[in-house]
Amino acid sequence: MDFNPIDLILHLDQYLNLLVTNYGTWIYAILFLVIFCETGLVVTPFLPGDSLLFIAGAVCATGGMDPWLLGGLLMLAAISGDSTNYLIGRTAGERLFSNPDSKIFRRDYLQRTHEFYDRHGGKTVTMARFLPIVRTFAPFVAGVGRMPYARFLAFSVLGTLLWVGGLVTLGYFFGNVPFIKQNLSLMVIAIIGVSLLPMAIGFARSHFRPSGKGAEHSS
Repeated sequence: MDFNPIDLILHLDQYLNLLVTNYGTWIYAILFLVIFCETGLVVTPFLPGDSLLFIAGAVCATGGMDPWLLGGLLMLAAISGDSTNYLIGRTAGERLFSNPDSKIFRRDYLQRTHEFYDRHGGKTVTMARFLPIVRTFAPFVAGVGRMPYARFLAFSVLGTLLWVGGLVTLGYFFGNVPFIKQNLSLMVIAIIGVSLLPMAIGFARSHFRPSGKGAEHSS
């Protein structure tokens, strides 16, 4: 069966059932490569992620793929992609800031990146998993910011377990429900929104908490 290569790459999630039928077990390698590139290369943030995981789970529910094998391979792909992206940022990213006259890649920006990842790197790496495009750049920036690799890897693994495990599981149990199949984009947005809710609440609390001085006057 012939596919338009560009349309296939951009809408892989929509062709997944056909690919399983036509390529059999090779579909595992295809999905591994897609998730690795989407998380590991800063030039491929356009690849499908959330919707692909969800639909892959739904295909597993119909017997098209093994959910345990798929989940394990995609977690490995995401973690190794993250680490590759981190290493690229750590080894090559700082060269972008080597020109002291650059107006875009300024050394003070690099210092701020270091300081940000010292304070917020863990939750940034974990929550970035649920944000398309952001998850492609977050590991690279963590490398540029020289976040300790062991700490980066721990939060990368945590984010991967929640992202791959969560979306594949949801797809397995709910992906073949007619209403969800017809409103997949809205469901993915809702899942992302719910996953970001704790971070949004924490941000609101930290920025709108009464100052100690104001609290003393009010008491």
